[in-house]
Amino acid sequence: MGRYLGSSCKHCRREGMKLMLKGARCETGKCAVERRERHMAPGMHGWRRGRGSDYGVRLREKQKLKRYYGMQDKQFMRYFREAERLKGNTGVNLLQLLECRLDNVVYKLNFAPSRKAARQIVSHGHIYVNGRRVNIPDFAVTVGDKITVKNSDRSRKTIKDQLATNPNYTTQQWLQLNADKPEATMVSMPTRDDIQLVVEEQLVVEFCSR
Repeated sequence: MGRYLGSSCKHCRREGMKLMLKGARCETGKCAVERRERHMAPGMHGWRRGRGSDYGVRLREKQKLKRYYGMQDKQFMRYFREAERLKGNTGVNLLQLLECRLDNVVYKLNFAPSRKAARQIVSHGHIYVNGRRVNIPDFAVTVGDKITVKNSDRSRKTIKDQLATNPNYTTQQWLQLNADKPEATMVSMPTRDDIQLVVEEQLVVEFCSR
């Protein structure tokens, strides 16, 4: 699967909002969205920003969601097809499936400064789920799953150092964290209010259903 190797900040500028692709850096003055070009999309024609067509509006919502969680189109559509098969609102189902990815859970536990860093931590085998090592970033975490850190000094130091950088970080209610060990348990499914990205999921459903 192809990888995007360009600047992450271009994605935020294109969507006109912070996608938190660089973690804590996005909260500083170095963030491109905070600087003067915040109203400009990347490229020489970036100043041409408007509402656009109905197709364009729906495309932007889909791209925003896809880039927020860091995936390619084929993988994103696989999640959408799965969300369609589930009972309930397809848009909310899609958001819940994406939110329960292991790399996102690791990020939401403050085990990593960004989702990109969380994917690397998972891929390098630092994270265990229910006592088994999982090195697949899109592994689906379910209610009752226990997330622990590899029993090695290096792995534990990496996670504890990250937790120490933001001691006032508040873990969302659907995750229960024990920072001393460190380990966590997923106690419930995330609700729509827990998903912090400002996105119109119904427009994403309309785009992917066309």
